[in-house]
Amino acid sequence: MSATTTTENAKTSHITLPVPAAKHALKLDGNDPAYGDWRDDLVRDGYAVIKGAVPRERADSYADAMYSWLEGFNLGFKRDDPTSIHKDKLPWIDQKGMCLQYAVTHEDFAWAIRSEPGVVEAFEKVYDDKDLIVSFDAINFGFPNRKDLPENKPWPHQDQDPLKPGFRCLQGLVNMLPNGPDDGGLIVCHGGHMLSEEFHREFINEERIPAWTPEWFGFTDAGMKWLEEKGCQWEKVCAEPGDLLVWDSRTPHYNLSSKTQQPRFCVYTCFMPVSDASQEDLLRKRDAFERWVGTTHWPNARHTGSNVGKRDGEDDPHNRFEPVNKPSLDERAFKLTGIPYIKA
Repeated sequence: MSATTTTENAKTSHITLPVPAAKHALKLDGNDPAYGDWRDDLVRDGYAVIKGAVPRERADSYADAMYSWLEGFNLGFKRDDPTSIHKDKLPWIDQKGMCLQYAVTHEDFAWAIRSEPGVVEAFEKVYDDKDLIVSFDAINFGFPNRKDLPENKPWPHQDQDPLKPGFRCLQGLVNMLPNGPDDGGLIVCHGGHMLSEEFHREFINEERIPAWTPEWFGFTDAGMKWLEEKGCQWEKVCAEPGDLLVWDSRTPHYNLSSKTQQPRFCVYTCFMPVSDASQEDLLRKRDAFERWVGTTHWPNARHTGSNVGKRDGEDDPHNRFEPVNKPSLDERAFKLTGIPYIKA
């Protein structure tokens, strides 16, 4: 692989880049200066909306590509036919709209969205660092009125280990379709990030909701009551196509399905300074990239996924192990894979 174009073999040599330290990254601890832009919202509220991070025309083209990807399975789904929204006519998408299999995380539209200048630049501002890596995170195809799947019940959580406090990760998603108050989507606990350490000190002995990783903490009814008593309010974040939504991983959040006829499409994007990743992390990340598999929202790829979707408990016969449309990455986008930072 060159530093400009992806090929089916990503194991060729590359130029090793230096790994500089971050300079004046946001701390989100109450001591950040005023910036006069969306960063002030992030510091105060634990989340922010960056309007028009992706120009509307390109956002519409990405949404079209996402629809085409679904239709390309030739299982009967048609974007203009609501009756075709059924698990038998779609690849496997869970009740929360998440899809991580079928090599979808490396489709050309996914990489084009991750590498949009307005998206990357937002994270550069937060970390004061241009040497970033990006997650190979899930795609959300959220359709309304899914009677063929279990109900999408609220699952309030934070995506950060309570034993590792402080601002550690900024999560994000790029919204692709109009997303109003009743169209489903991201629900956040306003200002909850600033109460995280106090909360976990008080609930240190509470039995935790089971999770596959310590970097996920679910809030029980007692925890939700505590947040309410602290004056925290839950807010639905609305967005237009091309808007970037970001939130501190300590911010309690979840998603809901649409109550209207409007689908919700988005691509999850999370960046971190490459200086926060070890060489082992970068090697694991390269392996995930070469195998076209996804990761969690953590860009250091501590956990990697699989392209094996399941259908009725069995391997989906329509599984894909490489993208239909492989991405062509320019130099900036290729750096986001982390591969150029691997020491020879």
